[in-house]
Amino acid sequence: MTGAVSGREDPVGELVALFARLPGIGERTASRLTFHVLGQEPGYARTLGEALRTLHDRVVTCARCGNWTRRASDGRPTECAVCADPRRDGTTLCVVARVPDLVAIERAGTFRGRYHVLHGLLSPLDGVGPESLPLDALVRRISEGGIEEVIVATPLSVDGEATALYVAQVLRPLGVRVTRIASGVPHGGELEFADPITLGRAFEGRRAT
Repeated sequence: MTGAVSGREDPVGELVALFARLPGIGERTASRLTFHVLGQEPGYARTLGEALRTLHDRVVTCARCGNWTRRASDGRPTECAVCADPRRDGTTLCVVARVPDLVAIERAGTFRGRYHVLHGLLSPLDGVGPESLPLDALVRRISEGGIEEVIVATPLSVDGEATALYVAQVLRPLGVRVTRIASGVPHGGELEFADPITLGRAFEGRRAT
């Protein structure tokens, strides 16, 4: 179905191939999703297509922390719900690799500070160096004052550990306390898939780095 036939000649195969490009989705699951869409009212497919078509127009990164958020209608820089919440603890900042990690920590309900999203990890083999991460923005936030502790919550993997060490190295001269989440999260594990209890223990057992 997904061979050399063009999308115009085989729209079902085209959609299967597109779904299969999503992380964690194989061709069998992609086929089930495609046939599910076909089984819905035509309006569902149109709404889904419109949501995908306009996604990058309607979603931007938070001007402060890098979280994904809705674009302001007047085009002004937009803060996400976490940054805009006055009840959050502004003295504690949690550095995460990606937005799904932020979502996982929020789901756990343990952390009530604010975030800084790197949108990646240091990975020399993949050509990702310090210049590829928003570390200058992180330094500016610390330099503004008010932040007493930075919790580095990158994954406990080789790239995650390298990133944590580099972040600590950059921030240490600024006089802020830098801690690392504890090993409640298994080595090589992604925060996105950790359960709330594991994440809670990781934050409670964080250590200086």
